[in-house]
Order: sequence, then structure tokens, then C-alpha cells
Amino acid sequence: MEFEDFVRSRGSALLRYGYVLTGNAEDAADLVQEALLKVGGTWSRVRNKASPEAYVRTTMARQHISWWRRRRKEQVTGEVPEGLHHDTHTFGEIWKELATLPRRQRAVLVLRYYEDLPDDEIAVILGISRGTVRSQAFRALATLRIRPAVLERGRT
Repeated sequence: MEFEDFVRSRGSALLRYGYVLTGNAEDAADLVQEALLKVGGTWSRVRNKASPEAYVRTTMARQHISWWRRRRKEQVTGEVPEGLHHDTHTFGEIWKELATLPRRQRAVLVLRYYEDLPDDEIAVILGISRGTVRSQAFRALATLRIRPAVLERGRT
């Protein structure tokens, strides 16, 4: 099958697939066009595959993921941010708050966020399961989130 024949026969199906991926007709048309441009240059190799349409659909899916990743990083806004955000806590205050946590929770947070270790390595170091690492981190972070509200209520 020649490339033009493939596009004529399967173009509308590819457009529907693109619409399912993107959610709107304009982006779907762009996605199909981009994928066909990529595949068109290597059609002699692609047409010999078991399913050229599956190859084009895979190309479309990968292209859509690539677009999504690029868009996700961009945060277009009409307003300029007012200024820099400065954390109200000093480094020493954070360590003091950590010191109030139970030893295992503190160890999990330090290994996860300060040492930047994955949960599997933390579990090996502490001799606990990966699930325990995650639950201890969850509990520790929940405790640290609640404390400022409790402190503010005590001051008023």
C-alpha cells in the first residue's frame, strides 16, 4: 500500500483517534499531521510492518505525550508575579520541629527529603518495609502541617 492510499483510507480513523487523545478537533488534526509527517519519510520501512496503522497510532500517542509534557512545564499567565516568596521558617526552626517527631518518622523524613533517597533504600537502611516508610512519612508530614495551626491558636 502506498502512503497516499493509506492516508486516504485510514485518515479519518486516525483523526478520531487523535480527537480521543487530545480532546479537541484542532489539536487532533495537528497531531495526525505531525505523525504522518514523521512516518511519511520512512513509509517504505513502515508499510512492511504487520500493522502500519498501529505504528502510526503509537507515533501519535508518543507525540501527544511529548506535547503534554512541554505544556505542563509552561504556566502561561497574564499577570506578572508580585515578588519572590520567602519561607517564614528558618533552617533551625525546621530542625527543631523535626526533633519533636518520633525517631522513625524523623529518620524517614531526613532520609527522604534531606538525603534524597528513594523509599526502597530508606526501607533497607531502617530495616522496615517500603509501606512502613510511606506511612511514617505521611504521619510525620501530617503532624508538621497541623502544628502551625495549633501554635497560632495558642497565641491568640
